[in-house]
Amino acid sequence: MYDETQRPDDSRHGPLAGFTVGVTAARRADELGALLQRRGAAVLHAPALRIVPLADDGELLAATKEIIDQVPDVVVATTAIGFRGWVEAADGWGLGEPLLGRLRGVELLARGPKVKGAIRAAGLTEEWSPSSESMAEVLDRLLEEGVDGRRIAVQLHGEPLPGFVEALREGGAEVVLVPVYRWMPPEDLGPVDRLLDAALSRGLDAVTFTSAPAAASLLNRAEERGLVAELLAALSGDVLPACVGPVTALPLQARGVETVQPERFRLGPLVQLLCQELPGRARALPIAGHRVEIRGHAVLVDGDLKPVPPAGMSLLRALSRRPGWVVARAELLRALPGAGRDEHAVETAMARLRTALGAPKLIQTVVKRGYRLALDPAADAKYADA
Repeated sequence: MYDETQRPDDSRHGPLAGFTVGVTAARRADELGALLQRRGAAVLHAPALRIVPLADDGELLAATKEIIDQVPDVVVATTAIGFRGWVEAADGWGLGEPLLGRLRGVELLARGPKVKGAIRAAGLTEEWSPSSESMAEVLDRLLEEGVDGRRIAVQLHGEPLPGFVEALREGGAEVVLVPVYRWMPPEDLGPVDRLLDAALSRGLDAVTFTSAPAAASLLNRAEERGLVAELLAALSGDVLPACVGPVTALPLQARGVETVQPERFRLGPLVQLLCQELPGRARALPIAGHRVEIRGHAVLVDGDLKPVPPAGMSLLRALSRRPGWVVARAELLRALPGAGRDEHAVETAMARLRTALGAPKLIQTVVKRGYRLALDPAADAKYADA
C-alpha cells in the first residue's frame, strides 16, 4: 500500500526526469543543456538571440582610439567574452599594445570572476570586483567614491545599460561606451517559434533565461506573432520561468511575470533550483495502492519512470484535476489536442495510456459515463474534494 510520507527515489532516473526544459541561451547553451540532461530533463534548445561581434565596427574602433587618446579614470569590464573580444579587435587594428598600456594605468573594475580571468589573461590586474557579480554593486561603489568630473569607460555587454549609464552621467561623470558586441534576433526563428508553441501548449515545464536580452527577445517574438498575452499566461502558471539572476529577470518582471532565481548567479545553481522546484510542482496521488506522480511528459509509478504519449498526458491531467471523480468522455475528448468529435479517440488514447503506465487498474472505466482515477479509499478527503 502507498505510504503518503514516502518520497520518490530520484537516484535512478534524475530529479528532472519526466520534465521538459526550454533553453534560450546563445552562449554556453551546450553546457546548460548537458547539466539539465544529466539530471534527467528533456531539453528544447532555442537560442532567442545571437551575438554579433563588432570587430569591424567603426563605433568600437572610435571608442578604442578615444580611450587611447584620452585615458579614462575608470574602466568597467562587464563580460569575459566582451573584454577578450575588445582586446582581440584592438590587436587586429594594431592598437592592442597601446590599449593595454592605457588600461594598466586606470582603475579597472571587473563585474565578476570570469571577467577577472579575462583581464588577467591579458596581463592586467583588476582593482576590484563585486562578490554579487551585480552591476548595481559596481554602480554603488562608483557613486560612493564620487564620479563628478571623472571619465568612466564602460564595456557594454550587448545592451546599452541605460540605468547604469544614466546614473553615472547624473552624478557628473563623462561616460565612454565601448560596444564590443550586440545582441540580435536569431537568423533562424524556427527554433524560437517551436519553443513558444511548446510553452503555449504546456509542452514545457520550465524555460531558462541566462541574459535579459534573451528574455526580451522571446517576448518580442511572441508580440510579433500576436501571442504575448498567451505566453505571459503560460509563464505565470504552468511553465516555470527560471532566470540566472535578478538582472536577467527584469524584462519578465516588467510584464508582471514572477520568476525563480538561484542565490548564486551561475548555471549550476540554476539547474539545482529547477531540481527543487519542478518535482515540488508535480502532483502525487495515492491510486490503487500506488504512488503516482504526474510530471510533464512522464509519470512516476512507485518511483519507476513511465514515459507517456502527449495524448495520454492530456487525459491523465484531466482526470487528476478531480481525482476519484468520474470524468465524462466528452470532457476528456476536449482535453485531447486536435481530437475532433469522435469519442473513439478517447478510448484509443486511454488504452495507450494504460499500457504506458504498466498498471491498468490505476484508471477505472465507468460504463456509459467515462473514466476515473482509482483513488485509494484511505486517501485524505482533500483529494476527493479537488
